[in-house]
Amino acid sequence: MRVEIWSDIVCPWCYIGKRRFEAALAGFEHADEVEVRWRSFELDPHAPFRRSGSTAEHLAAKYGMSVDDARARLTSLDELAAADGLDYDLAATQGGNTFAAHRLIHLANESGLDVGDRVKEALLHAYFVERRPVSEPDVLLEVGERAGLDRAEMSALLAGDRFAGDVRADEAEAAALGATGVPFFVFDRAFAVPGAQESEVFLQTLQRAWDRAQAPVRHS
Repeated sequence: MRVEIWSDIVCPWCYIGKRRFEAALAGFEHADEVEVRWRSFELDPHAPFRRSGSTAEHLAAKYGMSVDDARARLTSLDELAAADGLDYDLAATQGGNTFAAHRLIHLANESGLDVGDRVKEALLHAYFVERRPVSEPDVLLEVGERAGLDRAEMSALLAGDRFAGDVRADEAEAAALGATGVPFFVFDRAFAVPGAQESEVFLQTLQRAWDRAQAPVRHS
C-alpha cells in the first residue's frame, strides 16, 4: 500500500501532520507493508531566495493583521506543535524559497523512499527546530550529507536544474487531485486526507485503504 504526502518544508502544519501520521502508522498492524513517498508542494513558488523582515511581519502582511496578532498566532502554533513533540519557535524561522530543497528530496527518493523520508525529516528539523534557512545551498549540503546523501552529487544537483520537472509535476498532480493546501495525504489513490488531522483519522484511513486493497476482485 502506498501513501503519498504532498507538503512543503516551511509549512508548520506539515511537520505536525508528519508526526501525527507517524503515530498512526506506528499503531497500524500492517505498517511494514506501507510505502510512504514525499511529494513536492511549494506554499509560495514565487518566494524570494531569502525572505526579508521577520516571520511575524510576513504573516501580518499576508493576512492583513497586526504584527502583534501575528506574533500571538505564531506562539499559539508553537504551543500546539509542542503537544506533538516538536520544539518550534516560528518567530525565529528564516523563510525563503524551497524549490531546491524539494529537488533534494527527489534525489534522496532515488536511493530509496526510506532515504527520502530521512532527508525530508532532516530538512524539516533544520528549518523548524534549528531555525536554519533551507534555501541556502550550504545548509542543504550540510543537512543532506548528515542524512546520508553524497555531497558531490548534491553539489551537481544544486548547480543545475535536475528534478526541476519532477517538482513541477508533483505540484500539477496535487492540483489535479484537488489539493488546495498542505499537508495533503493520498492513500493508494483511493482516499485523501487534507490537513494535519488527528492520528486517529490517519489510522482509520490506513485501515480503510488496506481493507479496500485486500477485498477480492469481483468479476461481472
